[in-house]
Amino acid sequence: MAQSYINLIKLCVGAERVEDLTRWQAQRLAQTGLDHPRHVTRMWPRRAEELLAGGSLYWVFKGVILARQQVLRLDEVRGEDGILRCGIVLKDSVVRTEPVPRRPFQGWRYLPPENAPRDLPPSRQQDEEELPPALSAALSEIGVR
Repeated sequence: MAQSYINLIKLCVGAERVEDLTRWQAQRLAQTGLDHPRHVTRMWPRRAEELLAGGSLYWVFKGVILARQQVLRLDEVRGEDGILRCGIVLKDSVVRTEPVPRRPFQGWRYLPPENAPRDLPPSRQQDEEELPPALSAALSEIGVR
């Protein structure tokens, strides 16, 4: 049976670890008073309806997918330059995923659910030291997850 939702995948520029993302998002929430983290992007997803039907934004850290956040809604955001952009509003919780290597790309891409990495079990979501991205990628490439 075909999935009724689609995901996005995006490079997490400037972050080497999942903790960097969560720390940055917490700081932004404190500064802006927004209700949830959001990622502002220039383009509006053409498949917005599918994305909002249960999709997530998968984050790539140093060439490896390591985490995802569920997409809650899409907000119109007008930049300081007056240009209208898309604010991808995300669930507060960041879910760690099995590490999957991903080549660099610009912007974001659609990621079908059947190609998305699995979530790590709850026992591995917290209090587990993250492997260096290069090691995670190497283990994933040889099938060790």
